[in-house]
Amino acid sequence: LINTLFDQYEEALNGLLHASDSVHNVEDAWFFTHRLFELVWQYRFLYRDLNNLLSRNRRLETQFPPILLRQRGALRGLLDTLQPSPAPAPGSDESAQRDAVAANMVVLLTYWLSYEYVLQPRSALEPENAQDALLRGAYHVLGLLAPHLDAAPRAHLQTLIAAYRPVSADPLAP
Repeated sequence: LINTLFDQYEEALNGLLHASDSVHNVEDAWFFTHRLFELVWQYRFLYRDLNNLLSRNRRLETQFPPILLRQRGALRGLLDTLQPSPAPAPGSDESAQRDAVAANMVVLLTYWLSYEYVLQPRSALEPENAQDALLRGAYHVLGLLAPHLDAAPRAHLQTLIAAYRPVSADPLAP
């Protein structure tokens, strides 16, 4: 059962990652990122206790890391598309920095629901809280991108974030 659901997830994810080539501006990036989070939510059983699941299922253990690498590649492509300067030469400091930002985006995407769960274990994964959790996750992932944008796209991204602010406050907010 887990392997069948994983196959469905992987197929959906591959289709979405292929669509990353269509990201050309911050609105596209917002939509793409939110769709990634929606897919994670749809298959949240994979992410709820990912480490335990991987340790008990050899197939997932071997197939999940390439998924993370594909996500990182798609998000790196997004960075390259949205940054004003041309893609840096492989091996350069700027290239390494973009790789690190893309990896950080994947880490947030992968473990966001766990973070939400730790903050609110009794309610975080309830369906009525999904939209807020996904919006907060998208906000934080795109927050990693914002410093790398020119002023106009960064301002537009901030406008999008404000327009789609979660209904409930950040659980860590004072």
